[in-house]
Amino acid sequence: MTSSTAAGGSAGQDAGAQGVGVQDAGVQGAGVQDAGVQGAGTLADQAYRAVSDRLVTLRIRPGEPINDERIAAELGFGRTPVREALKRLEHERLIVSYSRRGTFATEVQIADLGHVSEVRRQLEPLAAGLAAQRAGAADRAALEELLAQLADVSDAGTDLIRLDMTLHRAIYAATRNPYLEDTLIRYDNLATRIWCLFLDRLPGLAGHVHEHGPLLRAVIEGDAEKAAALAEGHVTGFEAAVRGVI
Repeated sequence: MTSSTAAGGSAGQDAGAQGVGVQDAGVQGAGVQDAGVQGAGTLADQAYRAVSDRLVTLRIRPGEPINDERIAAELGFGRTPVREALKRLEHERLIVSYSRRGTFATEVQIADLGHVSEVRRQLEPLAAGLAAQRAGAADRAALEELLAQLADVSDAGTDLIRLDMTLHRAIYAATRNPYLEDTLIRYDNLATRIWCLFLDRLPGLAGHVHEHGPLLRAVIEGDAEKAAALAEGHVTGFEAAVRGVI
């Protein structure tokens, strides 16, 4: 079990006073490639996506210090959008700031697994059911494409975790409820951090991701009841798998 979040400051201090930027802190477990900073949105949105991706996949490790000046320099942004992004990440419990000590990636606590799963067991089925009811033609086409990718994806951790996150976000977007979508992205990020922490001890990674096939098909076919049941089972299975190795 990792140390508590409150210990993040001292752990980060030991990691080095300069702090990490977005390219530091070599991959732990997952080895996920960068999501990149390109795309729609403000500079703050782009900075948020870049740093969030590294925090979620543990490329910035729990307890590591975060240096906003270095992040801004590496992204080619001013410090203002980076600071806005860090405020958002703090609200989402991915980083923590201490007065006169700095900002650090939050620790991953096993105690969080139960809390995160408790929320996801309620909201993931809701999202899947709503997506099945509300998905438009473009949504269903995108989900069909993801089904094809799922069939062809390698069993490498990098590809699977990236696809897992993409699949979840596609379903959330299809709910047409931006508040539910934002909430679920936050909790999926927290769950993925826990997953990445134990990735080398979870042999069923491929099976866990491929479970999305029937779920995507249920959403595409508009079967809300089946989609909700599959989503609930997916969350329950994830929690059981992690608890089985701790």
